[in-house]
Amino acid sequence: MPTIEELASKKSIERKGVPPMTKREAGQLVGVLTGWSLMDGSIEKEFHFKSYLDGLDFAYSVGKIAEEQDHHPDILIRWRRVKLTLSTHSVKGLSENDFIVAAKAELKHRESGFD
Repeated sequence: MPTIEELASKKSIERKGVPPMTKREAGQLVGVLTGWSLMDGSIEKEFHFKSYLDGLDFAYSVGKIAEEQDHHPDILIRWRRVKLTLSTHSVKGLSENDFIVAAKAELKHRESGFD
């Protein structure tokens, strides 16, 4: 099983025509991501912040990651909370891309000291 750093070092690639991950495969990878939940066909996590602006800054940094990876999460911004939901629409489920972007977001949150 890869580490979060190994996942984050990868680049998202086009997954069209590839079947979605099995629940077992997704379950193993979500175990690498602290606090992330495996839903039906997606993964999600709600991040908490000291201020609304910290949450906005984090959401913006995730948006930049999403553009670099060409893989975009749903981002819900609330007061001092940001919820990320990832799935791969082209495969109608989860792919490694979801876990790559989640790992990058997780490390960005840690390194930025948003807690």
